[in-house]
Amino acid sequence: MRAKAIPIFLVFLIMGFGDAVGPFVGLAKETFHLSNTVAQLIPFVGFLMFGLLSVPMGIFQDRKGKKTTLLLGLLMAFAGLTIPVFTISSYLLFLVTIVLLGAGAAILQVAGNPAMHDVSPEGSFSSNLSFAQFIKAIGSLSTAFLPVIFKKYFNLSWTEVFPVYSITILLTIVVLLLVHFDEKKNSGSGAASFSSCLSLLKEPFVLWMVLGIFFYVGAEVSVSSGVPIYLRDRFGIDIQKSGLAGTGLFFLALMTGRFLGGIILRIISPAVFLRITSFISVIGLLGLLINNSVVSFVSAIIIGLGFANIFPLIFSIAIDRMPNRSNELSGLMVTAILGGALIPIVMGAVADSTSSMIGFIVPLLCIFYIGWLSLNLRKL
Repeated sequence: MRAKAIPIFLVFLIMGFGDAVGPFVGLAKETFHLSNTVAQLIPFVGFLMFGLLSVPMGIFQDRKGKKTTLLLGLLMAFAGLTIPVFTISSYLLFLVTIVLLGAGAAILQVAGNPAMHDVSPEGSFSSNLSFAQFIKAIGSLSTAFLPVIFKKYFNLSWTEVFPVYSITILLTIVVLLLVHFDEKKNSGSGAASFSSCLSLLKEPFVLWMVLGIFFYVGAEVSVSSGVPIYLRDRFGIDIQKSGLAGTGLFFLALMTGRFLGGIILRIISPAVFLRITSFISVIGLLGLLINNSVVSFVSAIIIGLGFANIFPLIFSIAIDRMPNRSNELSGLMVTAILGGALIPIVMGAVADSTSSMIGFIVPLLCIFYIGWLSLNLRKL
């Protein structure tokens, strides 16, 4: 690994903290006594920041550079995760924390993915991005297990885990400031603007890939937030006592799948691998519709393995086809992470009106789209 890639991998670790919005849904639901729909405001306000900030930050990045943009994102996430260190007395205040964390994660996504392209040797971007997503999954996994570890071994509330996140971000800021990497400039397309970003959506390939990110992230957040609630409602499994079993297994599988993905992508093409991962994801989601606790746990693992590489695959396929528009593409595709705000709200509403199990039909439909996309890449 090149030394200049180290701070970028650390940035991906911090991105993983943004996935806390999934596990925190179940914990906040119990702490603040919320309905499924109201609890899903947590991913909504967090991922709403992706929709609001991504294109503006893509333009900012084109003018100010990736490193400056990364530092801004880290500072924003640090501000959000510092609030609970002092107080978290109400659900509204907790939502403020999530807004700032979401804003930081959105900015890091805009800059982190093309920055990884800059530090990757030619032909290794897809595999490096999958490995970076493996690092991100470690951060995601920590949000599922650290609250449980604090409760079990130190008798501390899940809200007291935030200093760990804040200190980690500070260390990442220091490393990023100390390490220099060469930034590749977009060539032949002029300065990025809102109109140049939006004009890319006229390209069918770009539109379908952006929608792919939208539906995938919506499905991932729906699963990570919905599995613990489903296990409690359907099988009476306590979220905190079980160690967030369903979500923990899901994120552990994500982490494992992304590590393996970095290896597999050195053997097969991203397009073929996207088809395989889509199929695995559908199988796992269908398993959650079977009323059996063991099958549900196994399905959470299968879903994690299937989901693991979908985001980096879609992202890298798009960037590799249009590398000279990487800043604008990054802004558009990270904007599509807004799906993580909208799709879980739909799932929560379906779960409230039917059951938590039936709610999983929503992410299943999202993955059906990914499967269609994977089969039609050559035609786009």
